[in-house]
Amino acid sequence: MAPENYLELCDSPVHFEKVSSVNNVFFDEANKQVFAVRSGGATGVVVKGLDDKACISFRMEDRGEVKCIKFSLGNKILAVQRTSKAVDFINFIPDLPQTEYSQECKTKNANILGFCWTSTNEIVFITDQGIEFYQVLADKRSLKLLKTHSINVNWYMYCPEAAVLLLSTTVQGNVLQPFMLRSGTVTKMSKFEIELPASPKSGNPSLSDRDIIMATVYGQLYVLYLKYQPRAPNNPGAEVIMYYLPREGQCKKIHVLKLNTIGKFALNVVDNLVVVHHQSSQTSMIFDIKLRAEFDGAVTIHQQVLLPLSIHPCKIPRAGPSAVTTQSPVPCELYSSSWSVFQPDIIINASEGYLWCLQIKLQPIVHMLQDRGRLMDFLLLRKDCKMVILSVCSEMLCAPERGSLPVIATVFDKLNQVYKDYLEADQNYTLAMESGASRSSSTQKRPVRTQAVIDQSDMYTHVLSMFTEKKDLPHKFISAVLMEYIRSVNQFQITVQHYLYELVIKTLVQHSLFYMLHQFLQYHVLSDSKPLACLLLSLEGTYPPAHQLSLDMLKRLSTTNGEIVEVLLSKHQVLGALRFIRSLGSQDNISARKFLDAAKQTGDAQLFYTTFRFFEQRNQRLRGSSHFTPGEHCEEHIAHFKSLFGDQALLTAPSV
Repeated sequence: MAPENYLELCDSPVHFEKVSSVNNVFFDEANKQVFAVRSGGATGVVVKGLDDKACISFRMEDRGEVKCIKFSLGNKILAVQRTSKAVDFINFIPDLPQTEYSQECKTKNANILGFCWTSTNEIVFITDQGIEFYQVLADKRSLKLLKTHSINVNWYMYCPEAAVLLLSTTVQGNVLQPFMLRSGTVTKMSKFEIELPASPKSGNPSLSDRDIIMATVYGQLYVLYLKYQPRAPNNPGAEVIMYYLPREGQCKKIHVLKLNTIGKFALNVVDNLVVVHHQSSQTSMIFDIKLRAEFDGAVTIHQQVLLPLSIHPCKIPRAGPSAVTTQSPVPCELYSSSWSVFQPDIIINASEGYLWCLQIKLQPIVHMLQDRGRLMDFLLLRKDCKMVILSVCSEMLCAPERGSLPVIATVFDKLNQVYKDYLEADQNYTLAMESGASRSSSTQKRPVRTQAVIDQSDMYTHVLSMFTEKKDLPHKFISAVLMEYIRSVNQFQITVQHYLYELVIKTLVQHSLFYMLHQFLQYHVLSDSKPLACLLLSLEGTYPPAHQLSLDMLKRLSTTNGEIVEVLLSKHQVLGALRFIRSLGSQDNISARKFLDAAKQTGDAQLFYTTFRFFEQRNQRLRGSSHFTPGEHCEEHIAHFKSLFGDQALLTAPSV
């Protein structure tokens, strides 16, 4: 059976008018918007984002071929480049006229390669001689130059998430100069050089923008270089070199992704996985830089997480007149030569008029990664992992080919390590808030509880409670798994919730493993708690020593005698409470009414009879009469006793 695909295109792609002789298509990576521009805008511009319902339509005067078109962040101002010398602007702000205004580049004899919006009203022009950073004054229909920087530029790349602009300089194009553009400031970062492969030909190799992407992976900015090896007999195949680009300090080469093949490639980043598409084989491979890998002393060398597989097949509506479009959809051509790949997870087919988001499917991977420890490492790093992880745990415990205890222990430890890290981070944040330290540090943020945080409640509800109900599993295995989970929680110094202990006790009692229960309690494997003591009380009928074990536990908890009595009564253990009081020699001082109330509430006539006679005998011993005094306020209970047993009830009661 062929493995199921682990990558898929989203169910609801953005549909736009496809490229034609009268329609040009542009994509803005900052706003994730597709522009369909008909006849230079004269017969309409339609803008669609990932939310297909948020569509913007307008017309603009045809002033020549559009080279680039983008909205500012928030869709307030439109910028259109038609020539290599200027950019035109149109306001989309209420109460401001939509008359176009223009800005020529300031650098003499420079040509504009493109532009990038960095905020709602700030824009950078990239020319072949440097960058020009402007503030757009929409109300004045003009621009104010904030900063310029002169440098020879071959091509550029912009990462909107990090607000970093990357310029290719030098003849070979492999010296890259990054700039950070934030809040009206331009910060020059450390330049770095991409190592080009040695070419067997006489010509010098050069770096193309097709070989580079910028992407955020696990919260850090990387420059990814697609390194094609020259054709040779011992060619090891292409590689993706990942350069870490910090805000301050030098850019460093720290990861190498081995593709082990040659051909044309394209890169996406999906859920912090680097996805490499290989056109000739029509497959994609995934890499996870946080998984264990080989370190050669300088860089970490990563192999594919799984075997390369194709993206899951999908279909698109049939193109043509409405009579045709009602017919069944047709298969989408995957890995088409007309595909354009944008960061982080966008795939566009302009000739068909579709934009998709690439997605990872976790469930198929569960059956592909046989190493459960490595699988858990992988899943814990994914965004929508919770229910998949819980299903893996259930399968590992309940399936016929269930995991061994050492493997189960490893998985529990991995889950509880993440759980502990979150609890510590949350506690540190709370302490910082209480101490007021956060006032001096704006970087202090409350830790986000991701789906990877699988707590005791999650495990109890979705895995362990159902696991203990399985009839076909050996009870010793069930007990061992429960204790293994408790061991793991304890190991990370997390307080074990009482319902886990209750699950252990109920499981042991269900299988009559009383000797094991006694040992667990005697050696404090099960931590003392009031809920646990109450549970033991309820087991007295099944396991008589449980009564004394519960009282011992309550005493160890430094519970007062009065509290112990209240606990016993709350659990309807009226006779147990009377025995406890008698063991203390305090039976002459207790309130008869309290105990009679508790006995009556149980609805057990025999229990009420026994309790009533106990206090009649006490009255006889203390006062020479079995009658209750008016001060004891037991009239209601005397009437209840008569209604149950009549005036001539037996005078002797069973011993308590």
